[in-house]
Parts: sequence; C-alpha cells; structure tokens
Amino acid sequence: MTQTQNAAGHTDDLGATPADDGVRARTFTWTDPARHAHLLGRCGGLELLQRMAAGELPPPPVMELLDMSGMEAEQGRVTFYLRPQEFHYNPLGTVHGGVLSTLLDSAAACAVHSTLPSGLGYTSQDLNVKFLRPVTVASGRLRCEGVVIQRGRRTAYAEARLTDGEGRLVAHATSSCLIFEASPAA
Repeated sequence: MTQTQNAAGHTDDLGATPADDGVRARTFTWTDPARHAHLLGRCGGLELLQRMAAGELPPPPVMELLDMSGMEAEQGRVTFYLRPQEFHYNPLGTVHGGVLSTLLDSAAACAVHSTLPSGLGYTSQDLNVKFLRPVTVASGRLRCEGVVIQRGRRTAYAEARLTDGEGRLVAHATSSCLIFEASPAA
C-alpha cells in the first residue's frame, strides 16, 4: 500500500493525511411514501408513474436515496436515469452491483406497473442480473429502460437494459412480477 504524508509526516492506515481525511457527507430528504400507497387503488399504474415523471407527485424514497435524476413512463415501458457518484461505490472503486440491480429492478417492475389498472398492484418475484462492464463516475449518465415482455392476469415478465453515457450496455436483467388486487390505503 502506498501512503502519503502531510507536512508533519503523519499518515493514517489508509494513506490519508489529516488535511485530507477522505470523509464525505451527504444529506437527503424524502416525502412520506404513503402518498403513493394511498393512490394505488385509486389510479392506474401509468397515471401514477407519469405524475411522478412530471413532478406532480414526489419521487419515492428510493429515488431520493440513490439520487436518480429522472424518469419517463409510457404503457409497458419505463426509463430511469442516474449519474454515478462516489457514494454509489463499492470498495473496489466501481458502482456497487446492488445499486445497478436496484435500477434494473425498478425499471422492469415499473414497466409492469405501467400496464396495471386501478386496483391492481405488483411485487417482484425474481430478478436475474448480468453485469457486463464496470460502472464508474466516468461512465456518464446511466439510462435504464424496462420493457414488459408478457403480462397475464397473475404474473408478468419484463426485461431491463442499463446503458452508460456512450450507449454501451453495462448490465441486463429479466424479472417476473406477481400481480395482485390492491385496495386503497385508508
């Protein structure tokens, strides 16, 4: 391991000097997720997603947590965007696979949601992810598009493709979702 020293010659075990302790801070806020749950039995999935995309409804907490930078929604297709940042990193200096998996799961499952009428909800049953190349802050803005492949009365099958700022495929996923009756929250 290479260590750096400050003017006084002091270093820590990770090589950081007291002037550069490597510590970063991040603060975020979110809106009560009950606002979305309240609408589940009152409006269709596409309407809910389009209202979020238009800023008429706040994004769900997970979008705030990951700092996702936008979405688009149409019948059977949803796209999310994210610019990789240091706080997405794993110890190897690349975006953690869980962050990428969350993007893929969100896009695939929300594509299914976009096909559901009022009174129906969904939950992911599985997610099969293939990582094709590492993602870093240098990868540029990521685009994750989910598309419904097949939808029945009780289950749906979707795929999601995650591309980097140059349009290269960095990860791919398939997902099955369980469809169920959902009553409006009180």
